[in-house]
Amino acid sequence: MPSEETMNETRLLPAVEHALTEHAIEYEVLACDASLADTAAFCAHYGFSLEQSANTILVTSRKVEPPKYAICVVLGTTRLDVNKTVRAKLDVKRASFADAETTTELTGMLIGGVTAVGTQNLPVYVDGAVLQQQRIVMGGGNRTSKLLLDPRELLKLPAVEVVEGLAKPAG
Repeated sequence: MPSEETMNETRLLPAVEHALTEHAIEYEVLACDASLADTAAFCAHYGFSLEQSANTILVTSRKVEPPKYAICVVLGTTRLDVNKTVRAKLDVKRASFADAETTTELTGMLIGGVTAVGTQNLPVYVDGAVLQQQRIVMGGGNRTSKLLLDPRELLKLPAVEVVEGLAKPAG
């Protein structure tokens, strides 16, 4: 059973905290029950809309050695266009979502807490629709915290590229 200290954990992953400071990103930290870290559960429980939720997804090439990777940030109401847009950005024939093990290995973060902030040596593609929101909530690098920020703050990160059409409306 988790200790009360673990349940009340609101600290960000150290690499995330360091990147926020290094790039002078303005943000708020929200505590999150680890069992509610996934997008739909988080939004339903904490009163955020899917339009306010920005999902961060690691994409990997397939059948290319060495593999190519990219971090993609899209709204919770959209679906990442892996087969066309991301594949073209990576200049590969096949691409897909990286598995949880690869995501943790390359980002140091667990699924449900992954964020573009604090990742290194990877291109970061942000869907243009994300920047149209006033505020977004996204992972804090772990499953017990989230970041709340103006999405334009992401433009302060190195290797960020805004990609129109990176995601399509879900449905």
